[in-house]
Amino acid sequence: MAHESFEDREVARLMNEAFVCIKVDREERPDVDGIYMTVCQIMTGSGGWPLTILMTPSASPSSPAPTSEGEPARRIGMIELIQGVQRVWKTRHGDVLSSAEQVTEALQKASAESSAGEPPGKTACRAAYEALAGQFDKSNGGFGAAPKFPSPHHFLFLLRYWKRTGEPTALDMVEKSLAAMRRGGVYDHLGYGFHRYSTDARWRLPHFEKMLYDQAMLSMAFLEAFQATGKTLYAETAGRSSPTCCGT
Repeated sequence: MAHESFEDREVARLMNEAFVCIKVDREERPDVDGIYMTVCQIMTGSGGWPLTILMTPSASPSSPAPTSEGEPARRIGMIELIQGVQRVWKTRHGDVLSSAEQVTEALQKASAESSAGEPPGKTACRAAYEALAGQFDKSNGGFGAAPKFPSPHHFLFLLRYWKRTGEPTALDMVEKSLAAMRRGGVYDHLGYGFHRYSTDARWRLPHFEKMLYDQAMLSMAFLEAFQATGKTLYAETAGRSSPTCCGT
């Protein structure tokens, strides 16, 4: 996207003519990213990065698809998108504002629903544990097949589940995974820290990119594994996975 769109002089000219362009680093502002990723999921049914959101001058998100009535939905290029947005803003201004109002209401409703409800009980926690156990790679550690992501939130849940229930398999899954990751190529044995994911199921072939949030959460997972087992390898790994060693 950077090379095909943002470094293109014609695209840059059109973007600056049509919009006030703001780029947000999702690692620096996960709160902003969370809001507009929810918007994207509400409007399109899916999400992903990089994410482009169009907003009105009042900062209300609106539909990013300026298609004509009866025209099938499809992915379009940046120049076509900009020209379409300009056309819709001039000819269907009221529709854009109405869409923005509906999206804002849906966002407020989603926010209210996500904050409501009781914490998960024993049944939900057991179901989550069984789901992870069903996805666990008994040969190589981790969950699922390649590409394989570290998924530190899984380990944090399993450690807490083991602590509360005494289920030994929960701790075994954590230990097998963390040890395999630490030995594998997904771990940077020279510069320390973990790469974003492994392109193979055995943690050997990394995707060479380090994310700040991965280092933070993996440090937590390794530290809690050390608290649970007393094994110094986990504490040493956590100490070497600090955010200061990261770079993309």
